[in-house]
Formats: sequence, C-alpha cells, structure tokens
Amino acid sequence: MAKVVFNEDKCKGCMLCVSACPKKIVVIAKDRINKKGFNPATVIEQDKCIGCAFCATICPDVVIEVER
Repeated sequence: MAKVVFNEDKCKGCMLCVSACPKKIVVIAKDRINKKGFNPATVIEQDKCIGCAFCATICPDVVIEVER
C-alpha cells in the first residue's frame, strides 16, 4: 500500500496537488495553519492512495513524498 507524506510546515497551500490527485484524497486542511501561515495540504483516506505520485510531481515546493 502506498503512503503519502507531506512536510506540512513548508506547504503553501497552492492546491496543485489537490487538483492532480485522481482519487481526490488530497485536500487542504482547514483546521490547522502551518509555520508559514498557510492551510497545508494533507491526505484523507490514505488507504485509497494508488501511489501514482502525481501530487509529488506537481508540487513546486517539493513537500510531498510517496512511499510505495
């Protein structure tokens, strides 16, 4: 099973990863703010991740790792 890990403190909440996820499991966390003052991206329903790494590839700040 694939696992997506975000470095949430570096995320600027640009939502590119949200739009790239084919399973629609990457979302912006509305309940927390990171050190930069942004709502970071996070994964809901981690078990539905297919490990495509589209989110990591599109991230301009390289804050996403996909472990397979």
